[in-house]
Amino acid sequence: MPLAGNGGYTVRRYTLDFDWRAPRTPFEAAATVHATATQALSRFDLDFAGNALHHVTVDGVPATAMRDGDELVVTPARPIPRGTAFTVRVAYTADPTQGRHRDDAIQDYGWVPTSDGTVVCAQPDGARMIFPANDHPSLRAPVTFHITTPPGLSAVANGRLVGTVRRPDGRTRWTYDSEHPLAAQLVQLAIGKFTFVDSRGPRGLPVRDVVPDGLVTDTEEYRSLTPDHLAWLERRLGPYPFRRYGVLVGDTDLPVALETQSLSVLPRDDLLGDRVDAERNLVHELTHHWTGDSVAIRRWSDLWLSEGHARFYERLYSDEHGGVSMESVMRSAYEQHDQWRHDEGAPAEPTDATLFKVMRYDGSALVLFALREKVGAETFEKIERAWVTEYRGRTAGTRDFVTLASRVAGEDLTPFLNPWLYGAHTPPMPGHPDWQVDPVED
Repeated sequence: MPLAGNGGYTVRRYTLDFDWRAPRTPFEAAATVHATATQALSRFDLDFAGNALHHVTVDGVPATAMRDGDELVVTPARPIPRGTAFTVRVAYTADPTQGRHRDDAIQDYGWVPTSDGTVVCAQPDGARMIFPANDHPSLRAPVTFHITTPPGLSAVANGRLVGTVRRPDGRTRWTYDSEHPLAAQLVQLAIGKFTFVDSRGPRGLPVRDVVPDGLVTDTEEYRSLTPDHLAWLERRLGPYPFRRYGVLVGDTDLPVALETQSLSVLPRDDLLGDRVDAERNLVHELTHHWTGDSVAIRRWSDLWLSEGHARFYERLYSDEHGGVSMESVMRSAYEQHDQWRHDEGAPAEPTDATLFKVMRYDGSALVLFALREKVGAETFEKIERAWVTEYRGRTAGTRDFVTLASRVAGEDLTPFLNPWLYGAHTPPMPGHPDWQVDPVED
């Protein structure tokens, strides 16, 4: 699994300052980490990769800082007692070309340059290329962004635009507040020639799309469906869990969309093709805001809960709106499930290399489909609503889900779910004795 996260402290807030210049041009940056020690600290680590480090202070006093791979090891001038609030400031030159590659659905991630600016894709462990963080999916903190842009360019980030300040040199400083705590992997900041398109969702929810100027008209048809998608998901999962939502259109060759909190990023090509495919992608990223963003995973092996739910509701929506039937898709997944187990591990047992492979998507949606077939649609809907309601704004894992599902269903579902989640072979599908698993090929 990705090596991420550090102990000994909790982060109360990040404040990020970016003096952005031009695509692919290094720029001055600073990150202020407001934290509280959960144990006595003579030193502590932040996840931080690449970039040119200048200096580090702790409570305004210079600290010793060393690089150890992707870790920034900080030794303050004086030890920090347990329970003490402290502030770390890291000054550095950011490299907006820095990225990494994975051989799975994520592919390229980190900074993603565009023709006139940038977007970021931090999942799973790319936030460290953008700012020093405690980078683990279970660890969340609110973020304040200060992004300075050249004349003619706009900036956007998670949450609410607090204000802008025009500087004497014509540059503009944009300030955003994430409004809710978020995991580092869900951070978004983008710069470019953007048009901001405002609308309203259910109950007046503010919806703001951020679109490159040249793509506003071409992407409008599918972007305008977001209020309908919100209403459809709210009927199944309850109220949308954040204060606002929007779609950031990435004018890049991004290989994948991403559920960056309150502002999902979708590649332009996802919004320029077939409507069924476009809606699947839009609903997938929106679903994550209930399962993955609001209900955060406890550890990377719980990723099936995030991606499986997003794929399940994406497929269910598509079934109801002109796409391939849910049962047909799930039967196909069932036939391949033993092969996926062999190649990529059981749904709740990924490795780092197989983390974002198909088993965490259709393979994990199949687990939820099997659960629905086992307990019935009505009970399944109660389980789902309880899951996103009871763990709203909290961290939860596989054991939590099994326990909650058992309680709501009124029966112990552990003997049923464990073979689906951890077994070497795919169990029989309830209600479908004719479904068969294909033989495994080495």
